[in-house]
Amino acid sequence: MTSPLDDRERHFETATLDWQGITVGVSYEPDWLGSGARGSIFPIAHLEIRAIRPERAVLPMTETGYRSHFLGQGIVEDAGGPAAYVRTWLDHAAKSPAWRKLQAATKQLDLFG
Repeated sequence: MTSPLDDRERHFETATLDWQGITVGVSYEPDWLGSGARGSIFPIAHLEIRAIRPERAVLPMTETGYRSHFLGQGIVEDAGGPAAYVRTWLDHAAKSPAWRKLQAATKQLDLFG
């Protein structure tokens, strides 16, 4: 038996941005798996963030260069779209003591590299 959702076309938005010399790819599905179309009380959106160049570069919100993130529908749009949302998230996360410590250690290694 098939569901009417099996035939539903999924909609993705993609973008790339340069953040501190790292090319970041963003894939965004504003209505993840049709949650809003099915009448969910809390429709869900989905973001995938990848460090493209350098591949798998550490980012302030992921040590692996990849992050999957679910959030309420409309939040990304309210922030100006996927690229603007991710740039704001990166900028905010880069203020953390852990990120600053990692950046300082990386610069220190460059002095001796």
